[in-house]
Amino acid sequence: MQDKITRVGVGLYLFNDKHQLLLGLRKSSHGNGTWCPPGGHMEFGESNEQAAIREAKEETGLEVLPENVRLLGVTNDFFEESGKHYITLNLGASDFSGSPRVMEPDKCAEWRWFDLDRLPENLFLSAKNFLKNYHI
Repeated sequence: MQDKITRVGVGLYLFNDKHQLLLGLRKSSHGNGTWCPPGGHMEFGESNEQAAIREAKEETGLEVLPENVRLLGVTNDFFEESGKHYITLNLGASDFSGSPRVMEPDKCAEWRWFDLDRLPENLFLSAKNFLKNYHI
């Protein structure tokens, strides 16, 4: 069981010009085999937008413009199997440059664009909770 700390996570829902959503296939032990947007832990002193933009750059290589990043919703995510608890800030953007690439091959197998009506079934818990409770 994890130490009993609730952490703050961020996820950045990126949309291309076809309004498709970018998701990555996780390889790490936390959520292995599930799909999620770029994201991770908020670092001390960061704004919501700074954290989301940093994570997207670290994971996908994409340059996201901060003026376009907006908060879409917040989820309360308890991962029973690992005992981890996150409050996840789910942000969205459609203004970015570059093409997504796997920048952390030990954590992500691939990045793929999905039509919103054809999302994969095996979503990471925070993505599942967000997509169930918010309309994007």
